[in-house]
Amino acid sequence: MAVPPDGRPLRRHRPFVLLCAEQTAGSVGRQITALALTLLAVTVLDAGAFAASVILALTYLPGAVLSPFAGVLVDRVPLRRLLVIATVLQALVVGSVPLAQATGHITWPHLYAVAVASGSLTFTLNLGLQAALPRVVGRERLLAANSVLTGARTVGQVGGPALGGVLVGLTGTGLALTVGSAAYAVEALVLFALPAALDTPVGQRDSSGSSPTAALRTGLDVVRRERRLLRMVLAGAGLNLGSGASAALYVLYASRELGLTAWQLGTTYAAFSAATVLGIVVAGRFGESLGPWRSTRICGLVAGAAGFLVPAASVGPAFAILLAYQISYGLAVTVWTISLTTLQQLITPAGLQGRVAGFNQAALLVTVPVGALGGGALAAALGNVPVLVAAAAVALVAGATLWAPVRPQRPAGVMVPLADQA
Repeated sequence: MAVPPDGRPLRRHRPFVLLCAEQTAGSVGRQITALALTLLAVTVLDAGAFAASVILALTYLPGAVLSPFAGVLVDRVPLRRLLVIATVLQALVVGSVPLAQATGHITWPHLYAVAVASGSLTFTLNLGLQAALPRVVGRERLLAANSVLTGARTVGQVGGPALGGVLVGLTGTGLALTVGSAAYAVEALVLFALPAALDTPVGQRDSSGSSPTAALRTGLDVVRRERRLLRMVLAGAGLNLGSGASAALYVLYASRELGLTAWQLGTTYAAFSAATVLGIVVAGRFGESLGPWRSTRICGLVAGAAGFLVPAASVGPAFAILLAYQISYGLAVTVWTISLTTLQQLITPAGLQGRVAGFNQAALLVTVPVGALGGGALAAALGNVPVLVAAAAVALVAGATLWAPVRPQRPAGVMVPLADQA
């Protein structure tokens, strides 16, 4: 059962407005928590670079490993209840850190456990919200809805670190983490206000029986049979592999080899943020005019090709070329992400949204650290420029695979985007 139809504009669509508020509150909470946890480890527990990086890695590892299983959970249990419970647990998990700090019982095992639990809950929430959106706004408005939600999330991603830094500077890590926990509590209240219809089973839920393994196979079968879904998962993994390697080398390469100053380096990152905002603005119109599938293919190719601008900066005006890279890559990858998510939601049958999104999320998450570690290791032996060229080639090939002919082999019941068959 879907949420009752609502023909009002999205800005007046109460359930959708609640999802936007949730995205902003949750994003702020995650950014404050990530910053405060790292600073607490450094300032209170005297962590070195490795220990601090372990905390960051532990927040992403659960998503890479557990996302398919979290997808099964999303498809099998009442959705609104799952979202509320996961967010309440998130607030309690993060809130346990300032409590332990205040009583003098903060330890490394505690921080590691918080990082793992918080990461697991975050990526479960991601999947649940992807599954909820088609039921909240309907298929016809998914592209516009995904664009607006990305904008709401970006507000938190930009403002969260700044707010976290101010809180830590003025009051210390304990109060900052308390504010992060409070943001999750607000998120839980917002999710609780979503329509109760989201708790009603929909589509093919529980059709695979009680075995989690059988449920996983059902979701994997959808990805394998629907060629576009499989192409998108593989292309996304390849793009993340190449961009992960490039991102790992970017600061060192730009500052040491190209001689960029701190303000120039910061400006290139600001250019990426500006391009992200522009991508959010144009994604809806671009996707509507071309269709989500064409939009995904074009932007995947552009994002892959943009990577060659990074090594090209070694033979030209470095600052200008890196600005061009950040703008072109930021714009393309933002539109790509919105179009890909929309198309995935359109193609996937009701009741299987969580599992399909879980496989995609796992592939995207695991390839970033692999690319970063592999790129760093190869650069130590071969130098930065050859590895950056190879990373760009990997990303470009991944984007180009979307242009190979697709022979639709869809099982019965799979939703196909209208007027988007090319």
